[in-house]
Amino acid sequence: MDRPALAAFLRARRAGLQPSDVGMSSGPRRRVGGLRREEIAVLAGMSTDYYVRLEQERGPQPSEQMLGSLARALRLSNEERDYLYRLAGHGAPARTPLDTHVAPQLLRVLDRLEDTPALILSSLLETLAQNSLAKALLGDHSVHVGPARSSVYRWFTDPAERLTYPEADRARQSRAQVASLRAAYGMGGASSRAALLARDLQKASQEFSEIWALHDVGARFDDHKVLIHPELGELELDCQALFTEDQGQALLVLTAPPRSEAAEKLALLAVLGQQQFSSSNSNSNSNGNWNGS
Repeated sequence: MDRPALAAFLRARRAGLQPSDVGMSSGPRRRVGGLRREEIAVLAGMSTDYYVRLEQERGPQPSEQMLGSLARALRLSNEERDYLYRLAGHGAPARTPLDTHVAPQLLRVLDRLEDTPALILSSLLETLAQNSLAKALLGDHSVHVGPARSSVYRWFTDPAERLTYPEADRARQSRAQVASLRAAYGMGGASSRAALLARDLQKASQEFSEIWALHDVGARFDDHKVLIHPELGELELDCQALFTEDQGQALLVLTAPPRSEAAEKLALLAVLGQQQFSSSNSNSNSNGNWNGS
């Protein structure tokens, strides 16, 4: 681990970012350019003290998980992400269509979406980033770890996952989930994470095994969805997806027609979500751990 070079790189990348680059308000006049250390810590989901120690060459060796969080917070390119890993004494992650390093070009769009739910998904349907309204609508997906980070896995192993959709739509959703995983399997092959996930699900779910045997393939997202929120009930939303060039990641944006009932519910959800966020912040502790990618 090259602590001096790591600290210098973190400082340089932080100095090169402005609040508007990451969807933050500039606030009062700043004495120096770039983001503050505490702002990077918030974006990376770690304690400010932990991040400060890294910049001061005093921190322990960051885990690969922590480096992934930093790479996302600092909006690093793939080359910069690889460099960060090597400075910290880790090998650079493999570059495949199943890579979970969030595409900076999708993050730049997500950062500017404040009034509509939006999230970035991997080809395994892992949520790599969510805005606050997506968390209020769908829940905070960063709490999931291991195979459960994939919505495909949760769909077939956790009954609560299905409550987001009307009962009449769940059979179709089951087939769509499996078809998406089959598409990821095609990109990664028999030794990929997609293949491992499929094997785990074949052991865990008879329903999955039966649908998997159909060999349906598809990675399209419906352009119209009916979602159920536990407090607000059904919301009819339009869904648009923006893919990276290699189709490995997608930005999903959920919108409602102006002045519609769903639009009113989204506006209310924005208020409810902010209240929940403030409450969770007041009850949380800063321990430097984060379960995202």
